[in-house]
Amino acid sequence: MIPRYARPEMARIWEPATKFRIWFEIEAHAGDAMAEIGAIPKENAEAVWKAADAEFDVDRIDEIESVTKHDVIAFLTHLAEIVGPDEARFAHLGMTSSDVLDTAFNVQLVRATDILLEDMDRLLDALRRRADEHRHTVRMGRSHGVHAEPTTMGLTFARFHAEAARNRGRLANARAEVATGAISGAVGTFANVDPRVEEHVCRKLGLVPEPISTQVIPRDRHAMFFATLAVVASSVENLAVEIRHMQRTEVLEAEEFFSEGQKGSSAMPHKRNPVLTENLTGLARMVRAFALPALENVALWHERDISHSSVERYIGPDATVTLDFALNRLAGVVENMVVHPERMRGNMNRFRGLAMSQRVLLALTRAGLGRDDAYALVQRNAMKVWTEGGDFKERLLADADVRAVLSDEEIEENFDIDHHTKHVDTIFARVFGGE
Repeated sequence: MIPRYARPEMARIWEPATKFRIWFEIEAHAGDAMAEIGAIPKENAEAVWKAADAEFDVDRIDEIESVTKHDVIAFLTHLAEIVGPDEARFAHLGMTSSDVLDTAFNVQLVRATDILLEDMDRLLDALRRRADEHRHTVRMGRSHGVHAEPTTMGLTFARFHAEAARNRGRLANARAEVATGAISGAVGTFANVDPRVEEHVCRKLGLVPEPISTQVIPRDRHAMFFATLAVVASSVENLAVEIRHMQRTEVLEAEEFFSEGQKGSSAMPHKRNPVLTENLTGLARMVRAFALPALENVALWHERDISHSSVERYIGPDATVTLDFALNRLAGVVENMVVHPERMRGNMNRFRGLAMSQRVLLALTRAGLGRDDAYALVQRNAMKVWTEGGDFKERLLADADVRAVLSDEEIEENFDIDHHTKHVDTIFARVFGGE
C-alpha cells in the first residue's frame, strides 16, 4: 500500500494487527463450537478468550515465524504465550492453516467492500445533486469528439449516476461472492473437525459456510470480486476522462475546483490542470491490473497449493485501498466541480445552427424529397459553414433548392433548441424514478 493513496479506515483493515485479531476470533469461536459439541473441554475454550483484550505482538509473531517459516504456527505459538500452553493446547484442533487464512481474508474483503459501498453512496449523492442542478443546462453533445446535437449537463451527470448505481449493485454482489468461510480441515473433508464448527464460526463472523471447499475456498469467487473492482475502476476513469475533456482550454465547459494557493505548473503560472482526474485515470489502471492475477489464481493444484497466497498479499490491500481512495477523490471532484454554462452556449454557437442539421434533413424527407437528395442539400450547406463560417440557418434560407421544398417558416422551426431537451424529465424519471 502506498500511504499517499491510502485512507486510514481502509488501510487499518489490512494492518497485521487487524489480521491477527481476525485469526484470533476464528480460533476462539471455533473453540466455543468444539466445546459445545463436547470435542474439547469448555475451560480450554474459555481460556483462549483471555487473549481477547490482549495486544498481539506483531514483532514477536514475525520473530517466531523467522524460525518456523509458517505464519499460522507462529501466531498459534504466540497465542499460547498469552493464554498459557496447556490452556491453548486445543486451539486449532482438527483445523488447517487455510481454514484461518481463507476465512480471515474473506472477512477483510467483506469489511473493505462495506467501505467501498459507502464510497459509492457518496459518489451517487454527488452525481444526483449535480444532475438536478444542471438538469436543463444545455451543452453540446459530441461524438468522436466532434459537435453532434445538443444535450444537457444534467443528462451527463445522470448517465454517470446510472453507471455508478449499476456498479454499486455489482459491488454488493461481489461482497456476497466472497462472504464465505471454511473450517473444514485438511483437503476439506471435515475428517477431524465437525461441520457444526464451521457453521458457528461463519455465523459469528457474518459469513456463510462455503458449500464445498478443498483445502481452500475456491478462487473463482475472488476472481469475480477483483474483476468487479476493475469494472468499477473503469467507470471511475470514464467520468474522469469526461471531466478532463471538459477542462481543455478550447472547451472549458467545466473544471476541477482550483483552490486558493494552488499551483498548476512550476514553469507556467497561468496553468489550471485537471490533475485530480488525471490521477484517477492512473489509479484506475492499477485497480484493473489487479484483476488479471486474481483470474490466474483460480487454477490451483489438486486440493491446494499456495501459488495464490503471495498474489493475494498484494492485491487484497492494494486493490481495495486504491479504489477506496479513487472513489472518494472522484466524489470530491464532482461535489466541487465548477461548471461554466456560458462556455457551453458559446461552444454551441461556434458553428451557428449546425447542430440542427438532422432536423432539417428529416424535414426535407417528410416534405417529399428523397433521403439521399435531402442529405446532399443539407451537407452542402453544412460544409460551407465548416469551411467558410456563417450561420447555417441563413445559408439554408439563401439556398433556392432548399426553399423549393421548405418554406421559410418550415426552415425556421427546425432551429428550436427546446426540441432536443424536451424529454430530459422522462430520462430523469427512468434514472432516478418517481419524477
